[in-house]
Amino acid sequence: MSRTDRRVLVLVHTGRAVAVRAAEELVASLDRAGVGCLMPAQEADTLGAGVRHLIRVADRDRPLDGAELVVVLGGDGNILRAAEMVRGSDVPLLGVNLGHVGFLAEAEGDDLDETATRIAERRYDVEERMTLDVLVDLDGQALARTWAVNEASIEKADRERMIEVVLEVDGRPLTEYGCDGVVLATPTGSTAYAFSAGGPVVWPEVEALLLVPISAHALFARPLVVAPSSVPTVEVISPGTAVLWCDGRRSVDLPSGARVEVRRSDLPVRLARFARPPFTDRLVAKFQLPVHGWRPRFKPENE
Repeated sequence: MSRTDRRVLVLVHTGRAVAVRAAEELVASLDRAGVGCLMPAQEADTLGAGVRHLIRVADRDRPLDGAELVVVLGGDGNILRAAEMVRGSDVPLLGVNLGHVGFLAEAEGDDLDETATRIAERRYDVEERMTLDVLVDLDGQALARTWAVNEASIEKADRERMIEVVLEVDGRPLTEYGCDGVVLATPTGSTAYAFSAGGPVVWPEVEALLLVPISAHALFARPLVVAPSSVPTVEVISPGTAVLWCDGRRSVDLPSGARVEVRRSDLPVRLARFARPPFTDRLVAKFQLPVHGWRPRFKPENE
């Protein structure tokens, strides 16, 4: 097998020197392992001459051509950018964390040789995560159709004024309140914006949708967890405008009367996963949770 028989697309946050250095190291490690690299032209140009000759520039219009995997160096924001690129394809994403909380990332930046070896040997599983289809409707007319991996958030457009919204689930009204916004999230997004707004942490294996109010002025304004088959809807009823953000990347202005309808998408995001500790251990590590008083019920056999 020649080196050009297998290729991965490498995406890097060019604004971070640590990410560029990590990309250089990964490209060299993959080359030694017999796997070639594709990169967008702008990102390839940021790498040093010592490794630039190892890279093939990806086609601008079809960047996934020839790629079996997309490797993303950076935080969850970079992985969400890559998710836009692979949406609708079978190409999985592998995130390499470079120092942030990084719940979507799988590998760590301090062991890139091992990451390259696992990629070369295809020692990873592919996990499918739920995404959202988002419809914005006004008086029966579709204003926009978009999607999200983590969340769709309806937020106030004016800092000094709350928005009034009505929540609906499966075609039935639930409640109305004034608030700074509402987050409609997937289990993957439960550790992102929904977490910051006070929502529950949902294990990735759980299939559900989350509705999390942001600073709501109401007695009944608790985070809600509904079935993955449910269709939650938020209607903006206040004067003025709100704004819809999907994963903090795509936005739509929402006039009064606009309805944001969210449902489970038929297009999941595919994440490459190494053998890894349980999600409980991941939470403890990412948030540095205190567990010093815990004792296992049974001692390991080798002790």
